[in-house]
Amino acid sequence: MSIQSINPATEEVIATFAAFGEGQVSEALDQARAAFQRWRQTPFAERADLLRRVAAYLRHHSAELARDATLEMGKPIVESEAEIEKCAWNCEFYADNAAAFLADEPVVTNAAASYVSYLPLGVVLAVMPWNFPYWQVIRFAAPALMAGNTAVLKHASNVTGAALAIERVFREAGLPEGAFRTLIVPGSEVERIIADPRIAAVTLTGSDAAGVSVAAAAGRALKKTVLELGGSDPFIVLEDADLDAAARMAVRSRYQNTGQSCIAAKRFIVADAVAESFVEKLAAEAARLRVGDPLDRETQVGPLARGDLREALERQVRASVEMGARVVLGGTPIAGKGYFYAPTVLADVTPEMPAFREETFGPVAAVIRARDAAEAVALANDSPYGLGGNLWTRDIQRGRELARRIESGGVFINGMTASDPRLPFGGVKRSGYGRELSVFGIREFTNIQTVWIGPAAASAPMKAHSDPRATTE
Repeated sequence: MSIQSINPATEEVIATFAAFGEGQVSEALDQARAAFQRWRQTPFAERADLLRRVAAYLRHHSAELARDATLEMGKPIVESEAEIEKCAWNCEFYADNAAAFLADEPVVTNAAASYVSYLPLGVVLAVMPWNFPYWQVIRFAAPALMAGNTAVLKHASNVTGAALAIERVFREAGLPEGAFRTLIVPGSEVERIIADPRIAAVTLTGSDAAGVSVAAAAGRALKKTVLELGGSDPFIVLEDADLDAAARMAVRSRYQNTGQSCIAAKRFIVADAVAESFVEKLAAEAARLRVGDPLDRETQVGPLARGDLREALERQVRASVEMGARVVLGGTPIAGKGYFYAPTVLADVTPEMPAFREETFGPVAAVIRARDAAEAVALANDSPYGLGGNLWTRDIQRGRELARRIESGGVFINGMTASDPRLPFGGVKRSGYGRELSVFGIREFTNIQTVWIGPAAASAPMKAHSDPRATTE
């Protein structure tokens, strides 16, 4: 079986890769498991040195790596370069902080000493998507490796070149042989790999449907999972918001990466009193976006990554318009070679429409009216997803209070949702569970081990009516 990478801007085949056979997969898992036995004993300082070399390698080869990502999945080249820099930052963050994040934590109990340790689990399987082909991988790999785990990657098939490049980055930076391996396999092989006893845990970034499949397979094998799934993030604009600033940030949040981001703002829920003005400002900002060749440094919106993704987006827009949504801008594919879709703004969207109910993965902004803040929050929560969210108001205390009522893994007040190594990242509901990044992310794939040390002298005989808190369970 072969796997192809196709340039979404030209529809030309870039490269063809032979899928791994069963023996090659087994060899890679053997290598990863053997590497774990050595890597887990490596001091934090040596692991940190390795990640700093990875960061330096990424920066030195940024132009080459960014161009390859743009060719494979269509991201504007400037955004690809920014993605490489963010990966380097993440490596340095964990190099600087992992030892403190995973240090033994003393706990006062009735023991002579007791503490909590954070120990690596083993080989972590990562099933990753194509939309941020480097960042999604480095986001999991940097903390997992710093914790003492090793990793195998099953990347999206359309970015196989990026998957192999990441393996090369780690190898040339000096990671021990086998500690990070890329598996070139179709998605149908994932369940079998999860069941393999050499795999200790699984992380997935992808759709909620993929999350259900991976979680079920991992559940049958009783393996830890972290799932970062789809999102239909609300962008709430209250009547007292700075509309100009909100509209500018709305365009960045929605159309970055051609709208192909789980944490992109997708549902713009606007107070009725300012809705018409916001729609005009949003459409005017979006109309200025430059669509074109993603290798052109002036391009702001490139093609969608695959033809089927454009077809799905076109269906969602068409069905929403048939149900009463109003096209303010765009609303159609762009004719010619490449999977381009015009930046689109839909107004008068209501909760039964696909543009509201489903995740739209492309350059389409749906504007929904709300009577007041209470209805805006209710509309924001009227979604199967709960990844991120935005709230725009000049009243920060009011914003803080409303944020606590929004069902999502993050709320960004007067800004756009973004992942940051210093903050936990993840969702609720069908957006998944577990957290990546920050101290919480690095502890996800560790054995949180309790160590209790009794007194040096022999224990006294147990007395009747002893402390009930010390009984066995």
